[in-house]
Amino acid sequence: MEIFGYRKLIAYQRAKVVVKRTYKLLKKFPAEERFAMCDQLRRASVSITSNIAEGVNRFSVKDKARFIEIAYGSLMEVSSQFEMAEELNYISPEDRLSMDILIEEEARLLSGLLNFYKPSTNSNQ
Repeated sequence: MEIFGYRKLIAYQRAKVVVKRTYKLLKKFPAEERFAMCDQLRRASVSITSNIAEGVNRFSVKDKARFIEIAYGSLMEVSSQFEMAEELNYISPEDRLSMDILIEEEARLLSGLLNFYKPSTNSNQ
């Protein structure tokens, strides 16, 4: 098992783009959101990369799948919060569309990774 193998995964590489784009967009948020929505978006976006890294390095396929599911949930949390950010006029519709495209791509990659682990998980229960 390669300890840093997760770094080679496209799902991990694209998740890093989600984190970077999130941090960039957070600079547009008003000061009063710095410790509320901004903090939550930071944690949720970083959770995606963290759970991919942790999950891929778990020994059981069931654990691997579970951490990828958690990463997917964090991705959806990011999506939901950017939707609210647009409705609150913290970001533009163009910013939201750009994030939606990135999130959809990451969702497909995580689903593929989950499908890679899931068949094995079902046989080990």
